[in-house]
Amino acid sequence: MSAPNSLFVRACKSQPVERTPVWFMRQAGRYMPEYRAVRKQYSLLEICKKPALAAEVTITAAEILQVDAAIIFADLLLPLEVMGLPFHFSAGEGPVIEKPIRNAEDIARLRTDRAGELSYVSEAVSLVAKHFAEKIPVIGFCGAPFTLASYMIEGGGSRHYLHAKKMMYNSPAAWDELMRKLVDVTTEYSAAQVEAGADVIQIFDSWVGCLSVDDYRRYVLPHVTAMVKLLQKTGAPIIYFGTDSATLLPAMNETGADVIGLDWRIPLDQGWSALNHRCAVQGNLDPALLFADWKELKSRAENILCQAAGRPGHIFNLGHGILPETPVENVRNLARFVQEYSFRLP
Repeated sequence: MSAPNSLFVRACKSQPVERTPVWFMRQAGRYMPEYRAVRKQYSLLEICKKPALAAEVTITAAEILQVDAAIIFADLLLPLEVMGLPFHFSAGEGPVIEKPIRNAEDIARLRTDRAGELSYVSEAVSLVAKHFAEKIPVIGFCGAPFTLASYMIEGGGSRHYLHAKKMMYNSPAAWDELMRKLVDVTTEYSAAQVEAGADVIQIFDSWVGCLSVDDYRRYVLPHVTAMVKLLQKTGAPIIYFGTDSATLLPAMNETGADVIGLDWRIPLDQGWSALNHRCAVQGNLDPALLFADWKELKSRAENILCQAAGRPGHIFNLGHGILPETPVENVRNLARFVQEYSFRLP
């Protein structure tokens, strides 16, 4: 670990901190001219697979924004490749899985012994950790089993997750086997990131909000809980983040994650109450507010900080990733505002 005593890591552990730490999901991305310049020369997957480039993109964004943590530049779907499920990005469409999984035979063919081939991500983590030393911590991450399984089964993005849900309901044993395989691979992959210097791991469950509470408890909770427990053995705090997840918060709390990410659809104080204040929380400004004028943006950020009320264990972030076309100045000003404002909190 590179910066175990940083504000961010201490906040993840719900320890008192001098001010609220702030970082942003997708802080390295298309809204930044520096990133667009790199993308003119390399594809997204090429950047992920060249550790020096992935590290450069990660470092540049954290330094421009002056945030309290750097999140490694990678893609959620990288583990699919080593499991034997190739994918590509099609213009304007996002990722496309070339041969989606639809039955138990497809799941049986998936490999779980090649996670070591993702070592290029750990190498990038190591470069970023060396660069920042103890100045700011590095966040490693992976996709959550439900979100990755949905991509694998749907073949890409989805509105109704029909194929994934059909498998859950009609072939629960096959579904559980798929989730177990995903936990095996992503846990090994994430633990390697910690070994390389990541201080914290964030598990992204971007699509889990499509589930009812009952379905989440039956088909997802046992697997994420197992994953969190395994990853906590590395000593790194674990952040578990889902979108559209307000109804799922009490169940997500049972995973034992050190931090639960809140999206913008629930007020921060209500979300924290739904978690019984057991853990730290991260969030939760609507990313679209970064397009608002400064007065509005500042007032909404202030509101979130007031709801957190200086209680130990709040990390300021958005309720989801920074959107393309977001004005960089607004992101920088927001980071500075949070850092200065929270100094004044009791």
